[in-house]
Amino acid sequence: MTYLHTEAFQKSTGQAAAEGEKVILLPCKTDRNGDLSGEDFYSLAVTGVITAPDTNGFVEIRTRDRVRVDGAEILPGGLIQLEVARFPETPDLPEEEDKAKTDALKEDLLSFSKKYDWAPVAKYLLSMVENLNGLISILSPFMDMEAAERYALLSENSAKARAEAIERILYEWIEMAKLSGEGSEQREADYKKAYREAAIKKQIAFLQKELDELHPENVTELRKLEQKLETAAMNETARKEASKVLQRMKNEGENSQEYAMLYDYLDFLVNLPWKKEEAQNIDLAEARAVLDADHYGLKKIKDRIIQQIAVLDLKKAQSGSILCFVGAPGTGKTSIGKSIADALHRKYVRVSLGGVRDEADIRGHRRTYIGAMPGRIMDGIAKAGVSNPVMVLDEIDKLSQSYNGDPAAALLEVLDPEQNNTFTDHYLNVPYDLSDVLFICTANTLDSIPAPLLNRMEVISFSGYTETEKYHIAVRHLLPKAEQSAGIAPGHVHIPEDVMHAIIADYTMEAGVRGLKKMLDTLCRTAAVRLIQGDTAEITVQKEQLREFLDRKPIRHTVAQETQQPGVVTGLAWTQSGGDVLFIETLFTKGSGKVTVTGQLGDVMKESVQIAVSLVKSLYPETAELFEKNDLHVHVPDGAVPKDGPSAGITLTTALSSLVTGHTVSPKLAMTGEVSLRGVVSPIGGLPEKLMAAKRAGVAKVFIPAENEPDLEEVAQEVKDSLQIIPVSTVMDVLDQARLVGSGLPLDE
Repeated sequence: MTYLHTEAFQKSTGQAAAEGEKVILLPCKTDRNGDLSGEDFYSLAVTGVITAPDTNGFVEIRTRDRVRVDGAEILPGGLIQLEVARFPETPDLPEEEDKAKTDALKEDLLSFSKKYDWAPVAKYLLSMVENLNGLISILSPFMDMEAAERYALLSENSAKARAEAIERILYEWIEMAKLSGEGSEQREADYKKAYREAAIKKQIAFLQKELDELHPENVTELRKLEQKLETAAMNETARKEASKVLQRMKNEGENSQEYAMLYDYLDFLVNLPWKKEEAQNIDLAEARAVLDADHYGLKKIKDRIIQQIAVLDLKKAQSGSILCFVGAPGTGKTSIGKSIADALHRKYVRVSLGGVRDEADIRGHRRTYIGAMPGRIMDGIAKAGVSNPVMVLDEIDKLSQSYNGDPAAALLEVLDPEQNNTFTDHYLNVPYDLSDVLFICTANTLDSIPAPLLNRMEVISFSGYTETEKYHIAVRHLLPKAEQSAGIAPGHVHIPEDVMHAIIADYTMEAGVRGLKKMLDTLCRTAAVRLIQGDTAEITVQKEQLREFLDRKPIRHTVAQETQQPGVVTGLAWTQSGGDVLFIETLFTKGSGKVTVTGQLGDVMKESVQIAVSLVKSLYPETAELFEKNDLHVHVPDGAVPKDGPSAGITLTTALSSLVTGHTVSPKLAMTGEVSLRGVVSPIGGLPEKLMAAKRAGVAKVFIPAENEPDLEEVAQEVKDSLQIIPVSTVMDVLDQARLVGSGLPLDE
């Protein structure tokens, strides 16, 4: 039986109630009085028949069956058109069990109502109840039930399950009413004790919420943490750990010695971004535009980044290898990571790993230690505030080992897509999903990166910029930023093209543009002084003024020599700042066959000297007496600079061949490549940097290993156009094409 206010019935139906009229009671999701739509109604309703049109201000309706609402449409005039179908319940509750439960509840309700003046009304209403459904129907107007709870009862298919739910709700209501009116009276039955406990928890939560809303300024820090814990979307393991720590803090109180440590831990834990961000659609054209606007050149690198972004857009999840940008300082490795974040509309985090030698810097400290902190990875996530930032792990090649562990090994789990979805920081001691983080690593060289860590990354080389690229970068990016940082209006400092090229060529020596940026910053600071002193006109820097503006002498670059001398050959070397040319000098002096090597050469180059000596002796057996009766001195200038690497073999062999034959080799000819005792030229690395160094030094012809010929695709066209590049396979190819001139033994003797 259901009762509705007569006025409410007439208002909702537009007509007075009539006995025997059939009705459908359709629950609404919203309380608003404005216009409704079909989506505002639930998908279940109840049919009924009006048994009494007006009884003490109420319309009495005897409810019948549930029906499923397949469609609801609001017609003109406020009428509602429904499409309904029968929706019978599962009759799994015996009638005698329903009656027993109903009688027990009625008895408890009557006993409870005897203490109040509304007991006669309760007795009258309960006398008309025959089952649990009727009991909850007649009492629901008096109960503080949410609409969702009411609908949950209606939508329950099992009669038995609904009966248990009704029983639980009514007993909770009785207990809550007792708490509100009479105090706490404990029931003797065990099952009612459980209902009482649930009621108390509900009451406490309700009262605490009321207090927090009335006096937000009085909310304690512990209560704030509890509120954050309730709303945090953390996984079950993390929630259990947080709840345990919170309960421990409540039990021990603020005067506990561990309270501050527990508070810091819980505060960090609940403030982490646990919610997984929804995958966003990516505009590839916009992403490429962002990359092009922030960085000039780097076409192949940008194409690879666009590929990664395209896969990310298709799969809506992080996929593929971890990108590792390798190149000389100042080539844009770190800044392009920021551009990737802008292109994806994600937060950007940079984690510097230079000098890190403690595993705890990556994985965090265990909370048993005083001053324990989370690792740099989780700290970066916390600072980003989202679970899917673009995280640049900068200077990954500068990691080192110590007795505190190997941080490179700790990064294995971080960078492995198969493992990092359950990354466990020692400080948190709960798993965190890093699979949505886009990791990008940067390094100057691969030599110091452990093989297992390098295996998890895809290496993308930044070979450095040509002079033309540096010019455009300076004009588009560096000079405007230098003016801004110096407080100068944009365009107030004018640097003609020839002057800018002079700055690049004569005042910097690098593969990147960091040194060029410093020069332009210095120039703008000098211009700022002139502005303060009253020179408000546009400042145009002339070439003869560069030493004054930059307050330094031009850099002396190594250039190809003009004079030719037997035993001296130009080689090419790779350095962390790009490429450079070096001269291999050899000389015979009277002695007993001793070989002296100077120029601070490493073990690899010393071995190359020994191989070259043996190879020349085999190529020119008639000159063996020269090596027996003379001491050989091999020198590489700039002795203060350490030199090592497997790429000087053919240069040493050619220099010794020139020495023993008396032929000279043109200084405009340079070469790079390692050689074996069989005379085979082996491939080398760093070819783009070496060829750029050759161009800068004024070299005209370069010999490279034949196996490195495919690497020419990575060399700027500007560099290839200025050099004659000749691939060679054996040392005899080098000697045949070296165009040796002067007096001495011919090559074929």
